[in-house]
Amino acid sequence: MKSTQSGLTVALTALAPAVWGSTYLITTELLPPDRPLLATTVRTLPGGLFLLALGRKIPVGVWWWRALVLGVLNIGAFNFLLFVAAYRLPGGIAAVIMSAQPMFVVILAAFFLGDRIRVVHALACVMGTGGVVLLVFDGAGSLDTAGVLAAVGGALCMASGIVLTKRWGRPEGVGLLTFTGWQLTAGGLVLLPCWLSLEDLPDRLTGSNVIGFAHLIVFGAVLSYIVWFRGIERLPTVAVSFLALGSPVVATLLGHLVMEQTPSVLQIAGMAVIFLAVVLGRPRPPEPKSEETPSAPARATDSHLPAP
Repeated sequence: MKSTQSGLTVALTALAPAVWGSTYLITTELLPPDRPLLATTVRTLPGGLFLLALGRKIPVGVWWWRALVLGVLNIGAFNFLLFVAAYRLPGGIAAVIMSAQPMFVVILAAFFLGDRIRVVHALACVMGTGGVVLLVFDGAGSLDTAGVLAAVGGALCMASGIVLTKRWGRPEGVGLLTFTGWQLTAGGLVLLPCWLSLEDLPDRLTGSNVIGFAHLIVFGAVLSYIVWFRGIERLPTVAVSFLALGSPVVATLLGHLVMEQTPSVLQIAGMAVIFLAVVLGRPRPPEPKSEETPSAPARATDSHLPAP
């Protein structure tokens, strides 16, 4: 029964990276061009404010700064750095660098959560990175230093957000919807001044723009982050980090379906390697504890006790 529940939790949590994998296609096909900060702000802030209004509860005490930290790491800074890397790096190299995120999680979880670094997880990290390389790499190009730093920073933000969300948990009496709303709102508020100072509003919004923004808000933020934070609560930290590798797989598949392109042999191999990495990083049942039984000498000693 527990194994079935764990499998359902894994499947539900994996939906979040699957939805995030559609973000690139939605952005390029439906949203106004060259406005990444507008896209990320609209994606996060309205959904966060909606969940705050629904829950009618704001952070108290230490959770003011904890919610801000988690909102910046999981949402605000992560999304900003992700877009910077995507715009400045060629040939999917940003996705390759971002795929190092599980390795960062393994290291951070050892320091902050006391998790033991397992050989199988180290192997899965290498396989996951290699799989993404096969999936998206299409040749060498000149690497922009700022783009590389942004990709590494994005991977570190996501890894740190996963580990700290696991370490701090959720405050007592606060529901998952409200907890998600705190983080979306914090991340959106951090992005808001960046958008207002660096980008302008489009001249008009088309029907396609509205559909794209609605998808980002409802599916790309509210629903996906709810199941993602639920998964972090219920699954081992490292297992959650490997599920994020599904995002480039879905992005590639959607690109081929929409653009009517056939995946190459290397890309199919990359998907298979990523799948194996996720399987290796899956949650494992705890080892059964052996029941203690009285030792033979103790029973022998007891036999020499005088009868009552």
